[in-house]
Amino acid sequence: MDTAYDFIKASPVFHIATVDGKKARVRPFSFMMKWNNTLYFCTGKTKDVYKQLKENPDIEISDMGANNTWLRIRGKIVFDETRESKAKAFEQSPNLLGRYPKGVDDETFVTFYFTEATATLFSFTAAPKNIPLV
Repeated sequence: MDTAYDFIKASPVFHIATVDGKKARVRPFSFMMKWNNTLYFCTGKTKDVYKQLKENPDIEISDMGANNTWLRIRGKIVFDETRESKAKAFEQSPNLLGRYPKGVDDETFVTFYFTEATATLFSFTAAPKNIPLV
């Protein structure tokens, strides 16, 4: 796996950590897409994660892989509320319509992406290695 995208795509679930006031919050995510040469994610504006990201856009993603390897991506995100980003998300993952039945017209649905990030691959048997996002 040469990129963070490849690594995460091999897993059904990864975890995103945010900051809630002075406390860390971690939750599972399953949607990620590669678009415009970056990693995109999505959430709902009614969720605590959205409020936390608006307050502090610094996140960390953690994902466990095969052979005792794991990935961490640390970075800063911005929201993308364009119709194009929403359409791409629903195209990539039609099951999102189960949670957001209005699709691209759902005002609570939002995508976000990294503006800056470092992806590091870890292993119990090798030194950490930075890898490209996409």
